[in-house]
Amino acid sequence: PEETVTSSFAAFIHAVRPEHLSKTVCHRSKRMILDSIGVGLVGSTTHVFDIALQYCRELYSSVAVSSVYGKPGVKLSPTLAAFTNGVATHSMDFDDTWHPATHPSGAVLPALLAASQMLPPSTKPNGVDFLLAFNVGLEVQGRLMHFSTEAHNIPKRFHPPSVVGTMGSAAATAKLLSLSAAQCAHALGIAASLAGAPMANAATQAKPLHIGNATRLGFEAALLAARGMEANPSILDDIPGCSGFSAFYSVYQPKPLSTPSDHHEFLLEKQDIAFKRFPAHLGMHWVVDAALSVRNLFINYAGSFSPSLIRTIVLKIPVSKYINRPFPSSEHQARHSFQFNACTALLDGEVGLSSFTESSIHRQELRELLDKVVVEHPEDNVANFDKMYGEVALLLHSGDVLTGKCDTFYGHWRKPLSKESLLKKFRSNASHVLPEEKIETIITMVDNLENLSDSSQL
Repeated sequence: PEETVTSSFAAFIHAVRPEHLSKTVCHRSKRMILDSIGVGLVGSTTHVFDIALQYCRELYSSVAVSSVYGKPGVKLSPTLAAFTNGVATHSMDFDDTWHPATHPSGAVLPALLAASQMLPPSTKPNGVDFLLAFNVGLEVQGRLMHFSTEAHNIPKRFHPPSVVGTMGSAAATAKLLSLSAAQCAHALGIAASLAGAPMANAATQAKPLHIGNATRLGFEAALLAARGMEANPSILDDIPGCSGFSAFYSVYQPKPLSTPSDHHEFLLEKQDIAFKRFPAHLGMHWVVDAALSVRNLFINYAGSFSPSLIRTIVLKIPVSKYINRPFPSSEHQARHSFQFNACTALLDGEVGLSSFTESSIHRQELRELLDKVVVEHPEDNVANFDKMYGEVALLLHSGDVLTGKCDTFYGHWRKPLSKESLLKKFRSNASHVLPEEKIETIITMVDNLENLSDSSQL
């Protein structure tokens, strides 16, 4: 058979082995797994998660073997459990973000958790198998995004995890199910026909469905391939006149993925992940840190934070229409508003879970601050998570100007969360639905994932 980009990816998925995982990759991916579980657990307390769970329980009936985040005793069919847990993971926009821009864990982890419970006792994957499959899902997402320069910037047309995440879920599940190389290629081809969601649904309750669908539909693609369904075996190649995966990108230059021999360097080795400190779009983290910086300057200047002394608040942010929202009216719009997050940080000195409640969003004092905001788009502030910055300037009635700027927030891959900060976030998130002893059990289990004999225990 002709060697193609698609066949090289399929061969990689089939051939990669646990020994190809470096200590750095294992360490970083376990941090991602722990964080994603915590985000999913706290996400199971949201309204949009309840809608998704009710939908699955009422409209579908099948063998219920897979667990649901935050709902002890509730089980669904494997693919619907993956869907529901994917929705939970992104319900607060609290999940990890990579570069080029996507949310990699939420599109992969729920499928692997559900698949682990689906498999019969004699074929349960161990922790090393699980960790390898997870990293296969990350690798495929990252490689596909590197095929287009367009993918490096904040998206405009489609939500990346709904596309590359679906492909990553298919690859990860195919690896966990030990599919043949040919079946892996078909799984990718099937997944490509199930992928995609428009950016217009950002800042709505539909956006968490993008992650839920990615993890579920990639899972289903692998199951269909395992049952003999075929798809275009060159789906990842750039074939003139016949768009495959290139349909999603205006510029698409795919490269083969080498079959690992003695060594393979995963992308996660070279590019760490960003973990969010509060539940909002990643771009918000720059303006919040900038706002907190200038707030401290203001308090040193005036003795306390007094909004009446402020004439104008200038935000210098990149051009990105869907996160430039002057007056958000819902929690999902607020999570995607530079203005809201900057003003909340100025007013409260922090941004957290409670910042996005209806009572917090509609405060009169917050609205008065939002009325003072002016947005500027400096040419050097590009819509790219590796290059952008946030700047907040307070123009005071006295004529003085105070400025705070952030080019790398705490949690960014250039300034990773410490182990203590990551554990604090996980414990806080998980405590909304789990007792302390179970929280500590999960932490220990993920930390020792290589030694777990049955990954379905997770």
